[in-house]
Amino acid sequence: MKITYRGDYALKAVLDLAIHYGEELVTIHEMAGRIDAPVKFLEQVLMDLKKGGFVESRRGKVGGFLLAKAPDKITVGDVVRFIEGPVEPIACVRHEYTACLDVYRCVFRNIWQDVAQATSGIIDHVTFEDLASRVDVRRRALEYAI
Repeated sequence: MKITYRGDYALKAVLDLAIHYGEELVTIHEMAGRIDAPVKFLEQVLMDLKKGGFVESRRGKVGGFLLAKAPDKITVGDVVRFIEGPVEPIACVRHEYTACLDVYRCVFRNIWQDVAQATSGIIDHVTFEDLASRVDVRRRALEYAI
C-alpha cells in the first residue's frame, strides 16, 4: 500500500472535518491552511470524497464542508480504499487471483497475505473519531503547557 498526496490530503481533510464535527461548516480556505494543502488540489480531493459519500457541501455565503456521517462511522481503511484502491501489497493476495500459474505454491504469497491482513487489521479499526480525540488531547496539552 502506498499513500499518494491525494490520499494524504483526503485523510487530513476527513480528519479536519472530524475535529470540527458538529460545529459550523468548514470552508476550503480554512481547511487548506490548517492541513497545508493547495486549495485547487484540495477542491478536487473534496469532490472525490463527496462522490464517495464521506463529505457533504453547502453553497452560499456561509457554505462549506462537513462530514456526511459521524466520525465514528468512518475508518481510515474506508478512505484509503476509496482514494487509493486495494491495500494489498500485490494482486495475488486476493483469493480470486488467477493470473499466475504458481499462485498456490508461491512461498511469498503467504507473507503478502499476512502483510495485507495486518494492514487491514489496523486501518479498518481506527475511526476518525479516534483520531480526532487524539488531536484534541494533544491540543489541550499544548494549551495548558507552561
